[in-house]
Amino acid sequence: MTIAALFPHGISELFQWKGLIANDTIFEINKTVIMAMVSTVICMYIFFVGSRKKALVPTGIQNFAEFGYETIEQQIAVPVIGDHPHGYGKSWAPFLTGTFFFIFFMNIWSTAPFIQFPATARIAIPMLLSLITWVIFIAVGFKHQGPLYIFKACLPPGVPKPLYVLVFPIELVSKFLVRPFSLTVRLFANMVAGHVLIAVFALMSDQLLTSANNAKHVWYQSIIAPLPFLMLIFMTVFELLVAVLQAYIFTTLTAVFIGESASEEH
Repeated sequence: MTIAALFPHGISELFQWKGLIANDTIFEINKTVIMAMVSTVICMYIFFVGSRKKALVPTGIQNFAEFGYETIEQQIAVPVIGDHPHGYGKSWAPFLTGTFFFIFFMNIWSTAPFIQFPATARIAIPMLLSLITWVIFIAVGFKHQGPLYIFKACLPPGVPKPLYVLVFPIELVSKFLVRPFSLTVRLFANMVAGHVLIAVFALMSDQLLTSANNAKHVWYQSIIAPLPFLMLIFMTVFELLVAVLQAYIFTTLTAVFIGESASEEH
């Protein structure tokens, strides 16, 4: 099998999936949309079932839901946002938990057989999640710091007033323009890189195994041929770790931005 046979319309098929219904509208239903919908349903099912009947000794889905929620609350929400000055770190735990698990389930499609494509490798999804975070932390800033929030955030105390001319535009760009872009690119680029590596090792495995079968008299090809396949297995397992790590990083940064916006001392 060659690249041309695997991707008859070009290598861009790795990222540009056509809709299941032939149309050119932005509302078409493609595989990425289906993955996003399935991921949403999985998240809703886990936490709906996990919170419906609260057993004294949790088991199954309830155990998983409680463990996930408590982990995000105790490891991200409370330590990062904190209990001061407004004492509502725990109140953000549901949102942060939903963010983490939604991104995680969107990411692990990269390890699913016959799919091996994370939904977050389509830049529109990380961009949407980043814009939601952007809107939320700005709204929190205005709520807790008043109408002068932008100026307070861009004019840190202790800086000589003549330097405000330079500091203000730098802080404005870094805090209110670069943040959603960096969140988007960080998640998108990491998931695309893993997806490409898995695709490359899959193609190499197929090519070398095919060559080894067609040239059995060349002894070293039989030794070399399994190596890309072993790397493919390793990269698939590693991609699962990356899926967890990227969801954790995105959720933690979201908590950092919210906590910073809620606290004037930052």
